[in-house]
Amino acid sequence: MTIVEHEVSTSPKEIVNRTILEVSEDRIKGFVRNPMAEIAHRSGIEASIVIERIKAMLANGVIRRVRQTLQATNLAQGALVAWKIDASKVEKAFEFIPKEDPFSGHVVIRRSEFGTTDWPLWTTLKVPTGFSIEKHCDWLRDTIGAEKYRIMPALRSFVLGVGHMRRKNMAVGEMSPEKAEARQPAIAELSEQDWRVLVELKRDFAVDEIGLNMWENRALAAGIDPEVFFEIAEDLDRRDVIGRFSTFLEHTKPVGDASERLSSFNGLFHWAVPKGREIEGGQEIGRFAILTHAYWRDAGPELNNVNIMAVAHGETKEQVMAHKAAIDKHLIDTGIGIDYTNVYWGGRAEIKPSEISPVVYREWASKRGLI
Repeated sequence: MTIVEHEVSTSPKEIVNRTILEVSEDRIKGFVRNPMAEIAHRSGIEASIVIERIKAMLANGVIRRVRQTLQATNLAQGALVAWKIDASKVEKAFEFIPKEDPFSGHVVIRRSEFGTTDWPLWTTLKVPTGFSIEKHCDWLRDTIGAEKYRIMPALRSFVLGVGHMRRKNMAVGEMSPEKAEARQPAIAELSEQDWRVLVELKRDFAVDEIGLNMWENRALAAGIDPEVFFEIAEDLDRRDVIGRFSTFLEHTKPVGDASERLSSFNGLFHWAVPKGREIEGGQEIGRFAILTHAYWRDAGPELNNVNIMAVAHGETKEQVMAHKAAIDKHLIDTGIGIDYTNVYWGGRAEIKPSEISPVVYREWASKRGLI
């Protein structure tokens, strides 16, 4: 008798996968001891099927990584960095940064909707406490041949999530009845054992690690009793340094059939709301469900004194702009108003978690003469 293995769908559009992904992308907040069982419970799909489908999508590249996220702004100095760099040097810089700088996470080439694009390269950066974010950027500026940079730390965060699947058919203008919370970053002081657990928590999971005992195996690999590992992880969660457990979809590059691309357009929305109304404006902007990120960041006069930035994804440019128009109208209707606005469209992008370990940073920086 011939045994034929059943073919497992890896399309994010297939109903079972979509149901799983709508939970697994950004609904598992904080640290949970058995994330696959929690995804199964919330999605109403058997754990064995959840594990099978997530493993298959990860192996096929539809899911680009499975990991526990951290509240990195509470662990290291973090910022969005805009780079003023000649167009002839952008591509080379884009290739260099993801390969040579583990502390730079998102690296995106962007063009502005209105006006010229003098700042075409945008990156995120995390530098552990005790080291200089300015010195790090000076090194990068000189290495990639940029003219200058603008460091924009998050002064408040209003939205931080993913959820591409559940946002795909979202109604324009859909919003929460409540204002978004304005969260202020605060660096936590961690022990050596805390860092040992965090290092294991933040590592990407390989396909063969996906299952019902994921954290127990990580604890044993680190030489920590699983119950102790759980207790430390839960304490770190209470101290607001744990983000969410997430399956990150490959949402900008086509996987297999190009029709599987999840979002063709991502816009970095820029607003300059009147000075003194940044928190109020951010809380109102953060009510809109389409946004995956929203922050108060001060961009300075060279970037039109923008102070609120947010990100939205969509399948068409018109769709993304319709959502932005709804937010613009809401800001005007509430009486907050807008002094300036723009959209920076994402082009080529490399997205990875930033390294945040002080030990790793010291070794990396010493080799490059930064310390």
